Amino acid sequence: TVRQVERWFRRRRNQDRPSLLKKFREASWRFTFYLLAFIAGLAVIVDKPWFYDLREVWKGYPIQSVLPSQYWYYMIELSFYWSLLFSIASDVKRKDFKEQIIHHVATIILISFSWFANYVRAGTLIMALHDSSDYLLESAKMFNYAGWRNTCNNIFIVFAAVFIVTRLVILPFW
Repeated sequence: TVRQVERWFRRRRNQDRPSLLKKFREASWRFTFYLLAFIAGLAVIVDKPWFYDLREVWKGYPIQSVLPSQYWYYMIELSFYWSLLFSIASDVKRKDFKEQIIHHVATIILISFSWFANYVRAGTLIMALHDSSDYLLESAKMFNYAGWRNTCNNIFIVFAAVFIVTRLVILPFW
């Protein structure tokens, strides 16, 4: 009957949908990375003079030594974005698939350029600032997938505030 055919198509369509558990796992992996990267970024730059005074970022440029902690911070961040670019094919397909690819490629290019141009001091500041809000977004997604809507909404409000402050207030006017 027509009803059975419709039911079959609906079930078949739903088989291709990723489960909430798979989405939760992906968000929890990114949450873990962004949180650890933010903590590591702070550990790398909190004792540096350019963390408190942006004029120090350019002192001695272009001949500035790169500390081992800065090297590893850069390489781990760069490796993570390469992994996101390669794993996007096996991750949950999203509506913004093309935009994610463009974002990951642009991020890889920016991190690489700042490394090769020896903008490492500025790069570590920017990466730490960006990671400061990314883990909040991923945790909001995790709570959304878990069905905790109020917690998700509250964390998203905090994320939006941190995102706006770090990208539109702190860096340009710090």
